[in-house]
Amino acid sequence: MEKETALLEAILYLESEPVDETALARISGLSVEVVSSVIEVLQERFAAESCGLELVRISGGWALSPKKDLWDSLKERYGKKNDSRLSRAAMETLSIIAYSQPITRAEIEAIRGVSADNMIRLLADRNLIKEVGKKDIPGKPVQFGTTKDFLKLFRLNSIADLPKLDESEIDRFELAR
Repeated sequence: MEKETALLEAILYLESEPVDETALARISGLSVEVVSSVIEVLQERFAAESCGLELVRISGGWALSPKKDLWDSLKERYGKKNDSRLSRAAMETLSIIAYSQPITRAEIEAIRGVSADNMIRLLADRNLIKEVGKKDIPGKPVQFGTTKDFLKLFRLNSIADLPKLDESEIDRFELAR
């Protein structure tokens, strides 16, 4: 059970959003029953006074968080930064949109190889992307682009200030075109 516990602890550390037992089972390859048992082990481990983290249930999922009694001294420095933190999948989707805009959902999915619905919704909710028009093809799909908030977040004057891509990165972003 030690290996399984270490695996789930690493997954929870890497995920920026709460993850439910079913998703943890899918990501880890473990059964939901094993995941539930490991969560109990992790809760006990993080309950130790010498540990600065706790395993908390947030909106139906599990996440690692600083212990409440430590948060008052940490929130000044880390609170705002933590609120705007994006998951790796969200950052990947955002970078595809930034470098390839205007771009449709189908084009994003062709590059990423997975559904982009949730990431597009998240990025739009955070006002980092917006609809910028419709592509002139059958079905007139919506095209997305970045917002002024995106530029502010990454301290860019314009999209032209994005770091330049090397050849292999350019090819990857052109898959959908």
